[in-house]
Amino acid sequence: MPLLPLERMRVVDVTTSIAGPYCAEILAALGADVVKVERPDTGDDGRAWGPPFWDGESAMFLAVNAGKRSLAVSLREERGREAVLRLADRADVFLQSLRPGLACRLGLGADALRARNPRLVYCSVGAYGHTGPLSDEPGYDALMQAAGGLISMTGERGGSGVRVGSSLIDMGTGMWAALGTVTALLERERTGEGTLVDTSLYETALGYVNYHLVGFRADGTVPRPQGTVFPMVAPYQVFATRDGELMVAGGNDRLFALLCDVLEIPDLVTDARFRTNPDRVRNLEELASVVSERLRERPTAEWLELLKAAGVPAAPVADVADVARAPQTEALGLMQRIEHQAIPDFELPALPLSFDGERSTHRSPPPLVGEHTAEILAEVGYADEEIVELATAGVVRVA
Repeated sequence: MPLLPLERMRVVDVTTSIAGPYCAEILAALGADVVKVERPDTGDDGRAWGPPFWDGESAMFLAVNAGKRSLAVSLREERGREAVLRLADRADVFLQSLRPGLACRLGLGADALRARNPRLVYCSVGAYGHTGPLSDEPGYDALMQAAGGLISMTGERGGSGVRVGSSLIDMGTGMWAALGTVTALLERERTGEGTLVDTSLYETALGYVNYHLVGFRADGTVPRPQGTVFPMVAPYQVFATRDGELMVAGGNDRLFALLCDVLEIPDLVTDARFRTNPDRVRNLEELASVVSERLRERPTAEWLELLKAAGVPAAPVADVADVARAPQTEALGLMQRIEHQAIPDFELPALPLSFDGERSTHRSPPPLVGEHTAEILAEVGYADEEIVELATAGVVRVA
């Protein structure tokens, strides 16, 4: 049986886009009953983000909303907010990523909800954090890659900075929110009271440039785009081979010596320019030129076999299609097949977690808008005729 440490935990998910929904998806895969609150008209903003779409459903939405039930309800309507309050009264976790100040204006702020339910763990996912001169500003992943320094150091040497090709900040923030929520639930076991958990995209971005911040404090170093070069270790970058590209990591003196042996350039090991890692970093251009010349002589597969046999870490540069079909991906069971209401042969990545060797998987597919509205409202005391009335008035949407 899969490990479900959050089984019987109830989560109200009032988030949109990626960061908050990914947090809630993690909690759902760990056993929580997650109710996704979304607008009756369009649902989560992420449902419209694409292409790519899969049979009309946004790939981005599908990727971060598995395992949830959908309650389509208008927070603009007092009767809609009352339904959410009823959910929060019986919930263990309330997760929100509304624009700064909006939750409080709607009567869904931490103080209001915890006054009604003192055991509630309230998790707020923001843009720039809960205090400071930018705390009232909204934000998205790419904005935080810019504001947090990532774009300034990403790209080819001498060129303009570029955005990381995935929503790294969003996904990381979702993970921090999930970790904070689980920690608060553990603390509640000790105290009997809930906690306010707060994280933001900006804080995550700074967490991802942490050693660069330390480096700046140390000697004023400001990192700039360097392609695939790792600026503190050499050689540690992508090199061209005869038929492709190969990431090679000669990350310490022993590995560098092994790499030189495979490349049949042993004299580099005793060369004063390359004797230690700081020496190699200072003289990286000369070193990279020699290594690159040798690696261009053979195809990627041949070099991989030789480097692997010698114990030198290396990996081919794969694209998403390669990764989806990779034997390692299959062996780990990372792509999970789930029966979806509208998409044949649906699958998505499972969590990158295993317990006692068993993969943590999603328990149900991403929901359709309002798919579970009626059953959720019934659970918090609404009669059938009340649900019909709310649906007729446009306060809720029943799929």
